[in-house]
Amino acid sequence: MNTVTKTSLDGAHVVVFGGSTGIGLATAKAVKAQGATVTLAGRTLAKLAAAAGEIGGARTAVADIADRKSVEAVFDGMTRVDHLVITAGGLPVGRLADTDPDQLLSAVKERIAGALYAIKAALPLMPPTASIVLTGGQYSDRPADNGTAVVAAAVRGVEALARALALELKPIRVNVISPGLVETPLFDSFGTEVRAAIFKQAADTLPGGRAGYPDEVAQAIVLLLSNSYMNAEVLHIDGGGRFV
Repeated sequence: MNTVTKTSLDGAHVVVFGGSTGIGLATAKAVKAQGATVTLAGRTLAKLAAAAGEIGGARTAVADIADRKSVEAVFDGMTRVDHLVITAGGLPVGRLADTDPDQLLSAVKERIAGALYAIKAALPLMPPTASIVLTGGQYSDRPADNGTAVVAAAVRGVEALARALALELKPIRVNVISPGLVETPLFDSFGTEVRAAIFKQAADTLPGGRAGYPDEVAQAIVLLLSNSYMNAEVLHIDGGGRFV
C-alpha cells in the first residue's frame, strides 16, 4: 500500500526574508516549533534581534530584498538551505495619474527581482528535497480601485514566476502563498485612522467577519513546506475575500 511521505521540518534550515515582523515572523515561529533552525532576513537590525529573541533564537542577517548584494550576503557561510520563504515586500500605493511610476515599480523590484536574487543565491545550497514559498496576494485575483494597480501586477507575476520555476528547478518545489487582508504592520504606514477603516470594512464584508492573523497564514506556509506533493500551487488564505 502506498503511503504519504510528509517532509519533516525537524532539523531543516529555513531562511525567511521578511522574518522580523508579520507573516514572516509568524512563519519563523511556526517552523522553529517543529524543530527547524531559522535564518531571519530583514532590513532593521533591532527588529531582527527582537524577532530572534521572540522565537527562541535564530541567525539574523540585515538585507533589503530589492538590493541584490545584500540579499546574496545573507547566504554567506551557509552550507545548506532546506526551505526558502520570501514574505518581504511593501505595499506602494498611488494612482498612476498622481504618482511617479518608478515609485510604484518598487513593488515589482521587491516581489519579482527580489525573489530572483534570493532564489539564485540559495540554489547552490538547496538539496533536491528543498522547497521555495513566494508571497502573492489577493490583488492578483481581485484588483481594487485604490492605487494598487502595480501591486496587483507584481503579485500576479509572482504566481507565474513560481509555476514556471517549479518546472525549471525540479525536483525543488516552488509554491505561492496568497494572503488576503491580514493584520500585520504592513498597514501601519497608512496611519491609525485609515488602518482602522480598512479592517472595519473587512469585518463588514468578509464572510467570517474579520481580517486574518499572521499565524493563520504561517500555518498554511508550513503546509506548503511540509507536503512534498504540493508544487506549482497558489494557496489562497483570504477569508473568502476574492468573492465579496
